[in-house]
Amino acid sequence: MEREGEKRGRSEQVSRAEKKVRIQKVHTDKSAPAQGEKRAKTHAGCHGEDRAHHEEARRERARVEKRVRGEKVQGEKRRKFEERARGERTRGEKVQGEERAPDEENPSPEGRVRGEKGRGEGRVRGERGRGEGRVRGERGRGEETTRGEENCRGAERARAENGPGEERAEIEQRGRGEKGLGEEPAPEEQVAKGEGKARNEEQGRGCSHVPPYPTMFPAVPSGQRPLVLQVLWALLTMVLAPWRLWAVEDADCTWHFALNKFEKVGQNSVSDRLFQQKPVDTVESVFRRLVDAPIDLNKKYLGFPYYLKINYSCAGEPSEALVRKGHLTGLKPVVLVTFHSPVNFRRWKIEQLQIQMEAAPLRNKEACDAEVCAMNWYTPMPIKNGSVVMSVDISSNGLGPLIPRKRFFLNINGYIKMQPDNTLQFTVGNEVKTLNSWYFMTSESRPLWYTVDQAPVLILGGIPDAKSILMTDTNFEDFSLIELSIDSCWVASFYCPQTKFSATIYDTIATESTLFIRQNQLVYYFTGTYPILQEVSNSGSWVRVLANECIQKLCPVEFHSNGSEYVMALPAGKNEGYVYFGTITDGSVTFEMLPRQQSVCQGVQVTEELSILYEIPEFIPNTRGPEFLMIQRAESYTNTPLVPQGMSYNPYNNLLFIWGNVLLQSYDHENYIYVADFPKESSIKYLVNSFRGDLAVVTVKEEIWYLLEGSFDMYKLFPSEAWSLHFSLQVMFRSSLYTAFETMITLFYEHNKLYQLVYLTEGHRNRLVKRLVPVEQLLIYLKLNNSYVLKKQGKFLVPTINNYCPFTVMRLQDLPNPQRYTRQERYRALPPGTFETLGFHNENSLAVYQGLVYYLLWLHSKYDKPYADPVHDPTWRWWKNKKQDQSYYFYLSSNWQSSGGVYIDMDSYGKIYNLKAEAELPERIFLDKDTFYTFSVLLTTRDWTEPSSGLSGTSFIQESQVSLGVVLAHPHCIKVAVTKKSLISRSSVSFEVTLRDKSSCFNQGLTGHHLKRTSMLVKVVGAAGHCFQNTHMEPRMAGNLMVPVLIGCPPGKRLAFDITLTLSYYRQQNKHYFDCLQADPEMPCFLFRNTFYPFFLVQDLVTGESGRFLGSYVFKVVGGGPTRDNIRDYSEEEIFRYNSPLDETNSLIWTVKNRTPSMSWRVKGRRVAFGTRRTLEDRDFHIIKSDLSVGIEWLCLENSPCHDTVPQSIFSPEFFFKVLVSNRGVDKSTYCDYQLIFLLHIHGIPLSAKRSLFILMVSISIFVGLVVLYLLICFLWPLMVKACSALRWKINSILASESYYSCVSSSSVLSSPSIISFKIPTKDISNMAEKDKAEPEQTLQKKSPT
Repeated sequence: MEREGEKRGRSEQVSRAEKKVRIQKVHTDKSAPAQGEKRAKTHAGCHGEDRAHHEEARRERARVEKRVRGEKVQGEKRRKFEERARGERTRGEKVQGEERAPDEENPSPEGRVRGEKGRGEGRVRGERGRGEGRVRGERGRGEETTRGEENCRGAERARAENGPGEERAEIEQRGRGEKGLGEEPAPEEQVAKGEGKARNEEQGRGCSHVPPYPTMFPAVPSGQRPLVLQVLWALLTMVLAPWRLWAVEDADCTWHFALNKFEKVGQNSVSDRLFQQKPVDTVESVFRRLVDAPIDLNKKYLGFPYYLKINYSCAGEPSEALVRKGHLTGLKPVVLVTFHSPVNFRRWKIEQLQIQMEAAPLRNKEACDAEVCAMNWYTPMPIKNGSVVMSVDISSNGLGPLIPRKRFFLNINGYIKMQPDNTLQFTVGNEVKTLNSWYFMTSESRPLWYTVDQAPVLILGGIPDAKSILMTDTNFEDFSLIELSIDSCWVASFYCPQTKFSATIYDTIATESTLFIRQNQLVYYFTGTYPILQEVSNSGSWVRVLANECIQKLCPVEFHSNGSEYVMALPAGKNEGYVYFGTITDGSVTFEMLPRQQSVCQGVQVTEELSILYEIPEFIPNTRGPEFLMIQRAESYTNTPLVPQGMSYNPYNNLLFIWGNVLLQSYDHENYIYVADFPKESSIKYLVNSFRGDLAVVTVKEEIWYLLEGSFDMYKLFPSEAWSLHFSLQVMFRSSLYTAFETMITLFYEHNKLYQLVYLTEGHRNRLVKRLVPVEQLLIYLKLNNSYVLKKQGKFLVPTINNYCPFTVMRLQDLPNPQRYTRQERYRALPPGTFETLGFHNENSLAVYQGLVYYLLWLHSKYDKPYADPVHDPTWRWWKNKKQDQSYYFYLSSNWQSSGGVYIDMDSYGKIYNLKAEAELPERIFLDKDTFYTFSVLLTTRDWTEPSSGLSGTSFIQESQVSLGVVLAHPHCIKVAVTKKSLISRSSVSFEVTLRDKSSCFNQGLTGHHLKRTSMLVKVVGAAGHCFQNTHMEPRMAGNLMVPVLIGCPPGKRLAFDITLTLSYYRQQNKHYFDCLQADPEMPCFLFRNTFYPFFLVQDLVTGESGRFLGSYVFKVVGGGPTRDNIRDYSEEEIFRYNSPLDETNSLIWTVKNRTPSMSWRVKGRRVAFGTRRTLEDRDFHIIKSDLSVGIEWLCLENSPCHDTVPQSIFSPEFFFKVLVSNRGVDKSTYCDYQLIFLLHIHGIPLSAKRSLFILMVSISIFVGLVVLYLLICFLWPLMVKACSALRWKINSILASESYYSCVSSSSVLSSPSIISFKIPTKDISNMAEKDKAEPEQTLQKKSPT
């Protein structure tokens, strides 16, 4: 009965599957004519195959017409066929209990494939009978088919006669790209693959044994589809869509990127190097045309020198077709650029900055006849001052094919320069174009040394007998072989003997701006060209240091500290036992020899510099059973000497490793644990630490071992049976990253993943590749290789692999929003909208995108003003005057009237404050004073107990089977609380973990400065190396979670002057407000005689929070001047005299008006208190608590700089005060040392008594003088007028007499020979002239008749 029930259920499942296939087939076949015509037109336009696709469409239409004419005959044959099938099915159900075909017990793939094609004679013969029945059903339609179709069915009959074996082979041959034999593909895949099959059939290249449309379904007229089919097809598509997306993701698709300069955008197969660091003026002309866009045309818009070109490819498919398909299905790459913080925090602000952009599609410039040719996506490649290391994450927007996220490194290479002929040249040496095989085949692997997360360029030496190195700025995604331009000296002396000279570069270390190498006993360094980092320019050549020393080893310091990077040089010869400690600050290199007193080889003495922590045993301890041994000097030892070779220290978990032919580890540097899993016959050559809980070891025999920190199990990854299995699978998959002959060059971690740099030899093709070491997969293979047990299942013994993982599923829940703890600032910038019908952009729209991204980051860099804006957002000032016109700009774009052909959406450019947590712990956690981080771990367990009599019908978990532990690297700094909760209904256990700061390991510091490194390790007991989580990408380690923790003042916090609240309360308290006559909206004025009430804000630039500062602070005036141009900084003595209430020189500038118990002062050797007394380390000033009752009264006493200020105009004197507000030493509520320096503009400053009297006397004197002058003018004016008139008459008389005399003299000379001189008065002359004028008139009157 049970077997019959199982068979009946299986029959129902097969029936439902067949119905689903029939629905799909009907949809595919009935929509074939329209799809054929549309497909023919589309492909003809894209690929230029017009003739072939028109022929396909014609054949498709002919076939459909024949099908319609034969529908009546087919319907009758279908009816008979169904009756015969039902009869045979009835007979088959009777004998199924007695005879069961092997194919029914476990349906074979062949049977499922044939089951999709129709039902045959019945179910009695299983799936094979169905296939034969379909063949006979196809024979009945011979009259309505063409000769080619008859040939196809003939081939089907031949396959049916030959048996399932040949049929399976043909299916395998024809099923290119299908998921597998017998697996039912998704409807979308069938439609896509059906198009290719139909095209092959129509062109006569082959035929399929699958009927063109179902034989057991009612006929539907051509061009019509029943409504029920449409609904069912839509529902089926929606249900299976997620499965299709996962299937696409599993198709081995990956992102690709390249850098292009502005002038090379749109060119295919072009890539540039990232070395230019200054902005370029290539977008200004485009922005000038955007007259009706919401931008300020008065601003200067610049751009970055590079664009990021993006596309993707899948295995076995052309990239150009995939990119077009992705664009037409809505795919848009989302690019997240992360800028790493600089080393020198004194020059640059420490911040965790990201910008998220969406790539814009652009056609290539190559000529093409189709509408959509080759294309790529582009985004601006931003560059930020102070950051030379950038990581780029490329992901999908969720539409189109789902491509896994991929991370790249794009770092600035400061060791490249542009030649006059526009070619690139390395400044450290000459590039070698060919890779000789003897460079790598005969060499051993060597460590890759660099400053973690800070080195933009990595270098690797060790090439035999060649002064060459490998250089990369993309973490070996690509690289260059450089022959260095060094002198290659061989210096030997009696204290530095050299038995052999070699040109090999032995040690290489890369820092943020400097490269170090060692050749023989010589050490060189080279400083790169990084103007965005430092003002010091490089010398352009290698500089030799420690010229008088014999250096036998260079050692790196992986982490920077105190704004500098460090290296160590170990000398030999006369100075052996000393260490030269090198410091690199802004490209400047200095070395200091330590210890200062004597060499450690002369005997270690406990001094201030040296102390004995631990004495290493001479021999290796003897261990037989346990995995580790705590060395306590009481254990037994072997005869094998213990030879240490090096040390490795992780500052996050405080774990120190001493390695050689053993591996010792210690958490306190005093008690050491011997890891017994590592064989004493091997010797460690170098150690690679991820600093996230993983450790890899490379031996002198090129073996690779793996250790998970927090456990003592070491796993041999290579060579091993697990590696052999993985290698065989990769060769089977035809991976290009694995060959039979390969040489490992180096091993390194990148984002917590282990990578190899391997030299592959395959015939005449030699390559140097970077490949992932699948640690988790290899560990799984190691577990599968262990012994198995036989467990009874029913009547059989089944081999079962032991699973030592104590849980089945591990999930993280209740994770808080990450930005508050990771301190990641993220901006969003989307490309401007275009009016192109297919959504493509052009060079102008990309230029606009470039300029907008540049201006967005410029606003971020300038958002450090001491005066707080009314809205706490860097982009608020960008759109504050345009926001009210947003609907108008949208109206223009909706009607395609926007100038420049682009639409700028103001909401597409801003800062993101509400990022949601993902299902994993953050990359790092910042903790301020007494802050905490809480999350939950949900574990689904394996073990259950039987139902108890008291709790009938219930089951509960054995709580003792699952335990969670938390390991703290510095328990005196942080503490953790774990709360366990059993979830019986979900068979799970939930652990709530709360990590809290203990307020004991940090005093106060500037934001992001001098942070304390520590870590938290959350581990499930018994899960290390045994638990794995399967994902759609790759397996991951489960049960061990290591999170770095940074204690101190988190980056992104600042103190700002709240000018809005200050002015409001100022008006309220003083009943009025008088601004300057020339008002400045950025800096309002305050009247001298009014009380000043300052308020301050604590702004979080990461989360967008802005709240009033409620702690205590010190208010000091540290500079000032009568004008902004004449402001000077005061000395320490002047600051004390001008601000301290204990000053006795009458020099105070200000004082506290409303003294409350919340302020006090003190000076050394003398206690002075008013209210509550507080003690400071140095000179004390007013300690002001943020309270409304505390105001500042301006004094400007006699000896203060603002006293007796000379007015610059007729208005009252003004003064600019440079004010420092700091909470250092007076506020215990935070680790942050807030220091705010801002200017205060004070007007109406009174004059001194002397200057006032002087000005009064001068004013009175001037006034009296003006009055006296006025009176004098009034009394003497008539006399002056009369005198002036007389004087003028005399002058005129003199001039007239002189003129007349000249005329008379000249006439006398002409008329008579004798000259008689006489004088005639001027008055007489005038009378004579009048008389002479009257005589002619009288003569004329006499002559007239009347």
